[in-house]
Amino acid sequence: MAAMAIRDREDTAERLLRASAEHSFDPFVEIDWDAPLEDGRLFFPEHRVSLYRTELWDRMSPEQQVELSKHEVASMASVGVWFELILMQMLVRHAYDRDPTSRHVQYALTEIADECRHSVMFGRLIEKLDCPAYGPGRRAHELGRVLKATSLGVESFAAILIAEEILDTMQREAMTDDTIQPIVRNVCRIHVIEEARHVRYARSELVRQWEEAPRAQREVSRFMVARAAQVISSRLVHPRAYEAAGLDPDEARRAAARSPERRETLRWASAKLVGFFRELGLIGGPSELLWRRSGLL
Repeated sequence: MAAMAIRDREDTAERLLRASAEHSFDPFVEIDWDAPLEDGRLFFPEHRVSLYRTELWDRMSPEQQVELSKHEVASMASVGVWFELILMQMLVRHAYDRDPTSRHVQYALTEIADECRHSVMFGRLIEKLDCPAYGPGRRAHELGRVLKATSLGVESFAAILIAEEILDTMQREAMTDDTIQPIVRNVCRIHVIEEARHVRYARSELVRQWEEAPRAQREVSRFMVARAAQVISSRLVHPRAYEAAGLDPDEARRAAARSPERRETLRWASAKLVGFFRELGLIGGPSELLWRRSGLL
C-alpha cells in the first residue's frame, strides 16, 4: 500500500512537471505593463466588489465605485503576495526532509519558482495601479509568521488550498469579463492557469497527509484549518482601501459585513473548497463554528 501511494505521488508530480514545462508564463513578457489604464473601466467585476448593492454603494459616484474596485484589487493582490510568501516557505519545509531526486520534490521546487513569479507579478500590478501594498494587517501578518514556521502537513496544504482556491474562483470569473481593465484580466489569466497545477498538487498531498494523520492530530488540524479560513477570508479587503475611495472605513466595513451579496460571493468563491474539505472530514465538530464566522459556510 505504501509503495502504491509513493508511486501515485510520483506519477502525479511527473504529470504536473510536464504541464509546467508546456504552460508556464513570464509575466514580464506576457503583460504589457506600459499600457495605459482605461478611464472609467472597473478593475473587478462589479458584483464582486465588497459593497455592491449596499446602500453605501448606491450613494457612491461611478468614479468612486471604479476607485474602490481598483483598491480592492490592490488589496487582494497584496494579500496574495503575503500568502504566496507563506506558501513558499511551507513548500521549502515540506521538501527539506525529502529526496530531491523524486519528482514530488522537484515539482514542489517548480511550484516555488511559479510562486516567486506570481509574487513579483502581483507587486507590479499594485505598482501599476498606484496603490499601497495593503497587506493583511499586522495581526494576520504575525499569525502568518507562526503558520509558516510551525504548520504540519495537513495544516500546510489545507491553508494553501483556502487561499489559492478562493482567489482562483474569483479570478476565473474576472479573466473572462471584458468589462474590466485588460491588465487585471491578464494577471488573472496567468495566475489561474498556473494555479490549477498547484491546486492539484495540494489536494493530492492533503489527502495523503490526512489519511496518515492520527485521530488526535485530526482534531487539532480541523481547528487550525478553520482558524486559517477565518483569517484569510476576513483579510481580502483592507479597511484603508475604503478610505482611499473616499469612504468612512468603519462604516464601509460594517456595510460589507452585513451585505447578503458579499456573503454570497464568499460562499460562491469557497464552494468547491468547502465541498472537498467536508468530503475529506476536515470540516466538522466544534471547528465548524469558526467556518461559519468566516462567512464561507
